[in-house]
Amino acid sequence: MIYVTTATVAASLNDPLWAGSGDADRAVKMANAWLSSKRLPTNFDPIPQAVLDAGAEVAKEAAAGNLYKGRTEGVVTSKEASAQSGTHVKKTYADGSESITAGEQLALALIDPYVTKGFAINALLSRV
Repeated sequence: MIYVTTATVAASLNDPLWAGSGDADRAVKMANAWLSSKRLPTNFDPIPQAVLDAGAEVAKEAAAGNLYKGRTEGVVTSKEASAQSGTHVKKTYADGSESITAGEQLALALIDPYVTKGFAINALLSRV
């Protein structure tokens, strides 16, 4: 699904040079893939401004090289240290944990009202 284009990103950010030295077309492709992975409806007509703004934020992050970096940063879930001589330090990381950028966090907040929450909620809403 195509949610954003280079033109909608430029309009949303009010910046025709939003990609800087990055590849605008690739950044938009990455933003659309990111949005598609978030379980958004595919039948928007028109696409809500919040979704366009979210796509713009993600595209900007992608153009800067901050999206899909190809590595995962672990979140420390526990630490251990000893105060004696021969001290050792132990850190435990959560599997698959990763940090996200401020742009991604904003995008997630913007699309939250549109994200499909789960089967049980959909089933209840369809009865209303």
